[in-house]
Amino acid sequence: MIKTSLALLMAALALGANAQEYPNRPIRLVVPFAPGGGADIVARTISGPLAKRLGQPVVVDNKPGGGATLGADIVAKAPADGYTMLYTTPGPQMTNPFLMPKLPYDPEKDLVPVSQVAIVPSVLVVHKDFPVKSVKELIHYAKTHPGKVNFASAGMGASSHLAGELFKQSAGVFMVHIPYRGTGPAMADLLSGQVQMAIDSIVVYKPHIEAGTLRPLGVSTLQRSPLMPDVPAIADDLKGFEGSPINYITVRAGTPQPIIDRLNREINAVLESSEIKDQLTKSGVIPKGSTPAQMAAIIRSEAAKWKKVIQTSGAKVE
Repeated sequence: MIKTSLALLMAALALGANAQEYPNRPIRLVVPFAPGGGADIVARTISGPLAKRLGQPVVVDNKPGGGATLGADIVAKAPADGYTMLYTTPGPQMTNPFLMPKLPYDPEKDLVPVSQVAIVPSVLVVHKDFPVKSVKELIHYAKTHPGKVNFASAGMGASSHLAGELFKQSAGVFMVHIPYRGTGPAMADLLSGQVQMAIDSIVVYKPHIEAGTLRPLGVSTLQRSPLMPDVPAIADDLKGFEGSPINYITVRAGTPQPIIDRLNREINAVLESSEIKDQLTKSGVIPKGSTPAQMAAIIRSEAAKWKKVIQTSGAKVE
């Protein structure tokens, strides 16, 4: 009994010492997507200034696969020392647990939040020749033409798919989901009029909106987006509608709290930088920090919301 207590005391002291010295070597920021995507761009935007504040390199490591589960599993099984972080999108903790029959990690127990990083606003767009000019008109059209409106997504379980399902359920309409293998093919069929609508990243569709080939009806944030100040929020007609992916940082559960607190403090300081705010806004995201506790509450709330949407829609990813 004495030996066990002594061992526990020594382990606690070692953790405390490590936390005080942290960081003393490079930090790995796992991005569970291929280079060049939205998550990768934001991760690389914040990694440089974060490295300066921490005094150690922050190395972005792209690990795509399994709808972000591959990267999440790497972090979930890494040492709980703060040297491996996950750039987290809704998949690993908010949606995949309800879309996939089995995950290689426990989304509630293996990952803990450090800080929110950004909100990625989407926009509901329709083909330029589709005969609706507002969310209210779209809902009316869908109700009077059930099953005649098709919405495109980047794939089953993608944020663009789930935002569409949320819209269907919130509006009480029946629309047909057409999943594609990525945003590019979905956009091509939307531009050609093969499908009528989509809800996806503002940055993706903004050039086509400006060219007049797509018509924006509403943004997916609760308020108007600074990227499209003239476009109303979907929530103006569907109270409480919020379909914007949340991006945040997590680490392995068991990471000492002083290390989490240090990372949180420095990440929030980076997000408060006017230069970083400007860069992120131009790349189509809204920078937004949080405390670890606030982010934990967001995870619980978003997971509950998307669980209901997924179960009602019957969406599954095998």
